[in-house]
Amino acid sequence: MDYKVVFATLEKVCQDNISVFCGPSRLPHGTAVERLVTCVKQIQEHGRALEPIVTSFTAVYHHYDFDAQTPGNGYRTLVKVLEACLLHIIHKARYIASSYSNPFFRVDHNTSEMEAYCSALCQLRALLHLAQQLINDNDCGQLYSLQDEDLSRSFVQEYSSMHKACFYGRCLGFQYSPSIRPFLQTVVISMVSYGETYGKQQSGFGTAALSLLTSGKYVIDPELRGAEFERITQNLDMQFWKSFWNLTESGLLSGFNRIASKQVQVNFTMTVPPVTLRLPLASDPRLSVTVSPPIAHWGPGPVHMRLISYELREGQDSEELLVLSRTKPPPISTHLPWVQKQPRSPWLLIHFHGGGFVAQTSKSHENYLRSWSKELNVPVLSVDYSLSPEAPFPRALEECFYAYCWALNNCHLLGSTAERVCLAGDSAGGNLCITVSMKAISTGIRIPDGIMAAYPATLLTTDASPSRLLTLIDPLLPLGVLTKCINAYAGIDYQTVQPAMGSSTLSTLSRDTAMLLSDLTQGASNWIQSFLDPRRTSGRSLSRSSSQRQTETHKMSNQASVPNSGAQLCYPQGFEPLRSECLAMVDPTSCPVIKNPFVSPLLAPNSMLKGLPPVHIVASALDALLDDSVMFAKKLRDMGQPVSLTVAKDLPHGFLSLPQLSKETDVAAEVCIARIREVFEQEHPPERSDRKVKKGNK
Repeated sequence: MDYKVVFATLEKVCQDNISVFCGPSRLPHGTAVERLVTCVKQIQEHGRALEPIVTSFTAVYHHYDFDAQTPGNGYRTLVKVLEACLLHIIHKARYIASSYSNPFFRVDHNTSEMEAYCSALCQLRALLHLAQQLINDNDCGQLYSLQDEDLSRSFVQEYSSMHKACFYGRCLGFQYSPSIRPFLQTVVISMVSYGETYGKQQSGFGTAALSLLTSGKYVIDPELRGAEFERITQNLDMQFWKSFWNLTESGLLSGFNRIASKQVQVNFTMTVPPVTLRLPLASDPRLSVTVSPPIAHWGPGPVHMRLISYELREGQDSEELLVLSRTKPPPISTHLPWVQKQPRSPWLLIHFHGGGFVAQTSKSHENYLRSWSKELNVPVLSVDYSLSPEAPFPRALEECFYAYCWALNNCHLLGSTAERVCLAGDSAGGNLCITVSMKAISTGIRIPDGIMAAYPATLLTTDASPSRLLTLIDPLLPLGVLTKCINAYAGIDYQTVQPAMGSSTLSTLSRDTAMLLSDLTQGASNWIQSFLDPRRTSGRSLSRSSSQRQTETHKMSNQASVPNSGAQLCYPQGFEPLRSECLAMVDPTSCPVIKNPFVSPLLAPNSMLKGLPPVHIVASALDALLDDSVMFAKKLRDMGQPVSLTVAKDLPHGFLSLPQLSKETDVAAEVCIARIREVFEQEHPPERSDRKVKKGNK
């Protein structure tokens, strides 16, 4: 799109609105009109200031792409997000100018909408100024300030004080495709409702039931929703996030997922005991190497896994495998006459799930794993590794590596001959795919034949990059949550606790069911009371207008101060972003563990990455971790390693867990399947010395 046309159109519609409401005819809308005119003038000012900035970005941002066929980096994304905001404003301004004389025109509502987008535009302007400083301070093509800790610390401090609520109220999800926005609204409303009831005397299911009844006010009042979401993302502890994300593990939600997903013949969890393994050396199969079971933090322990197979295959019903099952009897119906046992597949897919290293299991990811098993006709082994903060690095890596080694030794039990083995994972799981392969190289055993990493986290630091500026507006991955996950995985300020064996969600469900009736009664009472008494909403009054909230926030911009640091972030004279009413509690990641190559593979020396199998990265243009993918793909390409990068449009982080929401999610999921199929169907095993670099198209 021609950005000059966008800015020219913005200028015109703003001028049209000013002419309408400041013309000779007096409109009977009182202070609402004054608010609207003030807001439109501010938008006009922002637009005039932003046009030269956008022009400067569009002239250089192609230098930061992976290649000419794969446009995608944080600078492009920031301009794209700004464009989406401007187009929303233009659409709303045109409607106002053409409909203001309609007797059903709601001036207060439309004024509040424009004020919300004006606030969002102001904050986006600030983000583009910060991105300009990154371009000036970094080398051409470099997306991260890896050597400038003062600058990165300053960005964290700036984030801590900036106003964010406007992105989670009326403007929620404006940057995504329209089909994604209702889902995001549901997530945010659920989260703020859950946060309000979190910590009361019930566990996850009961809290969810209570929050369902208290969610009405957040639907009615977008400003309250945004302010509460900002509070939650800035200041609630890691246990809240673990609890909320693990709601997807509940029997009710997982039951719905199973109904909607592909039916498979084999799907059961198993526990592999901690015994020492012996594997042949890749360089000389006559020799072998010993692989010890996971030992970090509390000593040897078992590894939990899930086996999914669309068809029942030889070995999957063997007594040797079924004895490891965690359910009695194992859920395989071999006696059914229509179930025909198939021969072992030459392929094996090993999966590591996402969840920020702190939440979820294979159960949350069953939906797409079932689809993968059917579409690729391959057994899938998904590893339920131990989670942080109770099990920080390197426990998860040890368990995933042990599971990989066990699968190589016991592929015949999994319904595979393992002639081709592919590792696949999303987010944190993508990180583990890469680091498990690095560990296989360092151990000297067979490496996988390829990796498919969806939106992987390759740099577990708070180093500044243009895409990470999106954490200010991302409802699924705010910076405060990202740093909590990173610090938990690094083991900062947490005591490790060995997980209890044999714990069941059924026991939790029964306890919650016993409390459900009282929860519903109390929740209904609180919900009704919240409307009768507006003061009972986190210390805020529901009767305040949008303009009053915005005025208070503008005042905060003159009162809030950013802590001093070695690098000063400067804005143009006369401009200052909106400031939050309370500072976010964001701890910069400073622990040496995060710079360990097995934690942040982007920081690994070339010698540790040399010999990796083909790596296929599928990233999202609207993901805060986009630059992780771009920089890691560039690093592998420059080393001569085989790598492809695909950047999906208009999707958030975690799109694999959003099946059938939109055409875009389906297309991105198909790309992931295609990349895995490439690994399985490659003609020859990957060579160590003369691998050809492969580039992926969008």
